Amino acid sequence: MKSLIVPPVLGKGDKVAILALASKIDPADIQQAIEFMRENWQVDIITGDLVGAAYFDFAGNDNIRAADFQQALNDSSVKAIFSARGGYGSSRIIDKIDFSLFKQNPKWIVGFSDITAVHSHIQSLGFQSLHAPMPKTFMKDNASLKSIEPFLFGKEAMYEVAAHQMNRTGEAEGLVTGGNLCLLAHLIGSASDINYDNKILFIEDVGEYLYNIDRMMVQLKRAGKLKKLAGLIVGSFNDLKENNEPFGKDAYEIIAEHVAEYNYPVCYGFPVGHDIANRALACGRAAQLEVNEIGVRLLFLNS
Repeated sequence: MKSLIVPPVLGKGDKVAILALASKIDPADIQQAIEFMRENWQVDIITGDLVGAAYFDFAGNDNIRAADFQQALNDSSVKAIFSARGGYGSSRIIDKIDFSLFKQNPKWIVGFSDITAVHSHIQSLGFQSLHAPMPKTFMKDNASLKSIEPFLFGKEAMYEVAAHQMNRTGEAEGLVTGGNLCLLAHLIGSASDINYDNKILFIEDVGEYLYNIDRMMVQLKRAGKLKKLAGLIVGSFNDLKENNEPFGKDAYEIIAEHVAEYNYPVCYGFPVGHDIANRALACGRAAQLEVNEIGVRLLFLNS
């Protein structure tokens, strides 16, 4: 098992771009993050033209957002690209992007939520990317913010998480992939879709109706995405909603039902997603997952 190509690590003075790939954002919402990156990572921060712009709910129309992303991808002096926030819109522009120069000079692409679409597409090209807090959410949790650093600066990354009563024990090894459940279902059948076989999948979501969580799990299952996983990591599913008639299961129970027939290890309550705790996970990197009665251990293997 071989990890996908890893972008170069960051060094002092490297240029990092913060872009608005999806929904609009107020520049004031990322000012503390910019100051943190400059002071603690000693990198040079540039912001895209659309940080602070607006086109209805988007940071700009599709063509403008795509052009902003394209410019940063093509700029060999830019060593990492952070999406300022998620929201909605990255899947609308992904087919407009030419990744030819990115393939020659890969760089870290960082974000979560709606940016799941970008992560999946980057993996389809054979490269790693980083599912992690974005500048808008940087200051919510120091541990999550610090979890970005091992990946950007080439250090070992390992997580230990308390046991959950619903966990299914076992050991697994495979490339890590995943992200927002809604986006993963949305990408099925698209050019950004990837094969989940023998991979460690992580999923999370926020603000959905419970019946829709079920529908998305059905979609993954019917598409063959759950059958041959090496392991499953279930992150936070918060701010979920009920119809007038209760669905009858919570999110974890829904997920457990759809993977009950398989034998791979499953862990629940992993700190990834839209909750305060949102640890960085390298998509496309090999890792070892151990789930036992004591807890959960996820160790990323050096690329």
